[in-house]
Amino acid sequence: MPILDGFKKKIDKVMPNGSGILFFIQIFSTLSYSVLYSTLVLYMTNGLGLPKSFATSITAIFIAFNFGLHLLGGFMGGRLLSNRALFSWGMAAQILGCVLLSIPSTTFLYWGLAAFLTGSGLNVTCINCMLTQRFSPEDKRRESAFLWNYSGMNIGFFAGFTVSGYFQLQGNYHQLFLLASLGNLIALLFVLYNWASLGDKETVLSKKTLKQQRNLSSIGFICVLLMIPALMLFLKSANVSNTLIAGTGLFMVFVLATLAFQQPNDAAKQKMLAFIALMFASLVFWTLYQIAPMGLTLFIKHNVDSQLFGYTIPPQWVGNINTFIIVIGGPSLSVLFNHLRKKGVNINIPSQFAVALLFIGLGFIVLPIGISTASSSGLTHFNWIILSYVFQSLGELFISPIGYAMVGQLAPANLQGVMMGSWMMVSGVAATFSGYFSHLMVGPQEAMNPMLSNPSFSHTFNQLGWGAIICAILLVLLTPRLKRLINAKTSKPSNTDTLLAQS
Repeated sequence: MPILDGFKKKIDKVMPNGSGILFFIQIFSTLSYSVLYSTLVLYMTNGLGLPKSFATSITAIFIAFNFGLHLLGGFMGGRLLSNRALFSWGMAAQILGCVLLSIPSTTFLYWGLAAFLTGSGLNVTCINCMLTQRFSPEDKRRESAFLWNYSGMNIGFFAGFTVSGYFQLQGNYHQLFLLASLGNLIALLFVLYNWASLGDKETVLSKKTLKQQRNLSSIGFICVLLMIPALMLFLKSANVSNTLIAGTGLFMVFVLATLAFQQPNDAAKQKMLAFIALMFASLVFWTLYQIAPMGLTLFIKHNVDSQLFGYTIPPQWVGNINTFIIVIGGPSLSVLFNHLRKKGVNINIPSQFAVALLFIGLGFIVLPIGISTASSSGLTHFNWIILSYVFQSLGELFISPIGYAMVGQLAPANLQGVMMGSWMMVSGVAATFSGYFSHLMVGPQEAMNPMLSNPSFSHTFNQLGWGAIICAILLVLLTPRLKRLINAKTSKPSNTDTLLAQS
């Protein structure tokens, strides 16, 4: 792999060893998830002939578990299995899942999604932990590394959305899912080829004896195998699954708050409390964002004029608006932030999150405006969808890669995996709310006529958009307090220091 090694060496010159190959692993490991993310609801309604309400429900559970399991991946990675080993087993599970999904059957739909979720749910936290472990807590290059890696992930999304749209127009889901498994295979081979440079640093497992590591790894492998039948059962029980994910999210907030007050110094406690507060801002953003593969995809499919410059645009290709902005915007934002910091401009995390909420709110507010200008047949012009996705993508730039980098800044070393998993689990909890709002959009009659369904779409889009903007304003008001928590300095835990900190 001479070309790959050349690119990797160039990146490793300015970043710690291993950062370069993780960029390429991110690209190929993302491809299959982007296929399912953009196509699942359409595969179920068009390919398997299932009702819209059922399809949005299964899609919501799929996304919710995908992100919810990141918490388990954060716990298992570095404790039961090394992050590189857990990532590898996850890639193998995703390959199996794609092969099963290529068989057009409701039974194989459940088993395929269960196998795929086992991999995608566990391995995303692994790759983020492998990347963040390459840096010391004070290393400012971490944010740039995550912005670049996020761009790599969106290159994978671009490829996945593109091939999905092509096969969607042909109705050939069988070959689409088989092709998706190829990306997982390439990512797996990259990890194996670069195994030595991706080792864990300062994890619980790495400090065990070789015999203990083998015993814990055996337990971890058994857990991975048992997850497939367990997830298959959960996929068949929508209400139970949604309750479980939402309940786990609330439980983790309680756990993190408890751990915060158990920290040996005030600085660590305050950073964790800031982390918890920002989790709620993230929940609002991802609730709106996760509507894209559910209600918004159905809106584009049935309520939007998909003809642009004489070509039919499949819903999956709309996602490439997002990937294009992220791929270009991620590195550009990294350069801009570095330039502004050199000029003395203070760029803080709460303000970035507030900007993200503002953009995602605008992305939904423009949709009712577009619906109000729809044609006589009720079809909204495609330009409004483009504008909406531009706003949503800009918002994503200010919260997603920044959030990943934030974990390394705010999390104590021994809690990085759990806090990374908790951070990513927020998107899973958000997906349960997204499924609820998608049901409101579709309506009880599941009307195919846009003249009948436009009012429910418009009403829900308005509610979500203005809700996000109000949350952005509240976050701006809270920013001074959150900045003090985030920038708290470590000091000796004495009574005198405590009194000074409170004065």
